[in-house]
Amino acid sequence: MSGNPNVRVDDVSFDFEEHLYRTPLKFGGIISDRVTLLNVRCRVRCRDGRSTEGFGSMPLGNVWSYPSRQMSYDQTLEAMKELTAEVSRLVSACQEYGHPVDLTHTLELCFHDAAAAISARMGLAEPIPALATLVVASPFDAALHDAYGKLHGRNCYQTYGREFMNYDLSHYLGDAFRGEWLDAYVRHEPQERMPLYHLVGALDPLRNADVVQFIDDRLPETLDDWIRRDRLTHLKIKLNGDDLDWDAARVVAVDRIAAETWNRVPATGPLRLHYSLDFNERCANVDYLLEVLARVKEHAPAAFNSIQYIEQPTARDLKANRHNAMHKAAKLRPIVIDESLIDLESLELAHEMGYTGAALKACKGQTQSLLMAAAAQKMGMFLCVQDLTCPGASLIHSAGLAAHIPGVAAIEANARQFVPAANRGWDERFPGIFVVKDGTIRTGELTGLGLGAVS
Repeated sequence: MSGNPNVRVDDVSFDFEEHLYRTPLKFGGIISDRVTLLNVRCRVRCRDGRSTEGFGSMPLGNVWSYPSRQMSYDQTLEAMKELTAEVSRLVSACQEYGHPVDLTHTLELCFHDAAAAISARMGLAEPIPALATLVVASPFDAALHDAYGKLHGRNCYQTYGREFMNYDLSHYLGDAFRGEWLDAYVRHEPQERMPLYHLVGALDPLRNADVVQFIDDRLPETLDDWIRRDRLTHLKIKLNGDDLDWDAARVVAVDRIAAETWNRVPATGPLRLHYSLDFNERCANVDYLLEVLARVKEHAPAAFNSIQYIEQPTARDLKANRHNAMHKAAKLRPIVIDESLIDLESLELAHEMGYTGAALKACKGQTQSLLMAAAAQKMGMFLCVQDLTCPGASLIHSAGLAAHIPGVAAIEANARQFVPAANRGWDERFPGIFVVKDGTIRTGELTGLGLGAVS
């Protein structure tokens, strides 16, 4: 391309958007019933004077990213809001020219320093974790990538080669990547369709007999209803991690409901069910996971055979829990690092401990997700892209990430179940993303400028 493609930040603004869940979601032993969206607008300018605005949005997700036994929901949320203002100031003050990957890569250490300073100033019982810091920074990063693509008249996934970037991957990931550029690990065009992983929360009723009180809002209220309506073949099963009998029985019950429902739904071809098991770090050790798998295999071999991967089963502090190696479990199914994945060091440690997969999330930032995707592909790891109950623009961001990373087999879209009100308007503009057909989402329509969410 002619001229210098680098940009700098001209202006940043943000606001918060609050929504209540239509039904509570239980994960990690905690019940969540609301979401706060952080919406960010960022204007960038290139050296020839052209400028444009980008948009990013993400749930703050404090229950997941800032779990605390000493602080309330409101306290952790307030801390993340304080950090939001400081991240906005830091991004606004950045006057360097660069590619969005460079700018965020440079600023990330400042974000973590700001989180530490705010934790001390507010006298927080537990400091803001690195994961929560990434979540706060992610819509700012998204807005940068979005603006950059728009300024250059490209979808942002077409701006990760040497034509646009200043450095090859060795600058971010080490000598093993010398001479390789990010676009070697990213699709220029999205996959046309992707299966949807439907979330089965620990409180979710499987059939009418399990419903305590019907919502009556014209949406499905039980798993069998969801399967019938959307023809679902991929189910993400939330488990407790501290009750062997319940966890094993839950997997078996979900499989039974899925099989029985599909027996009443005409299939267009051979039926293959896929499950992911999510313990949200609650297993005391890998032996617990192995016992759950053994019980499922004994009581429902078909359910065991349908397990595609298992999300991080044990505590997120890998350094303090090196004894929880996953080598034995990974011989059975891919074991995916999720909450622990905050940087290259954590990915390498997880790989050393036997994790064979990595969960990429838009809520950890577009920049980090792309770099971790490249590193994980280099290691030959299984890849998935997971949701943070992302509605609206944040779902479009997450879906775009899933559709552009080679090897990602499915997508999550939990907001349609738990906070559909936040999708209103977006579902009319992007029906292929927000309307599930034959268990899939039409990701091929994500070809607009930038991240594709706002023109």
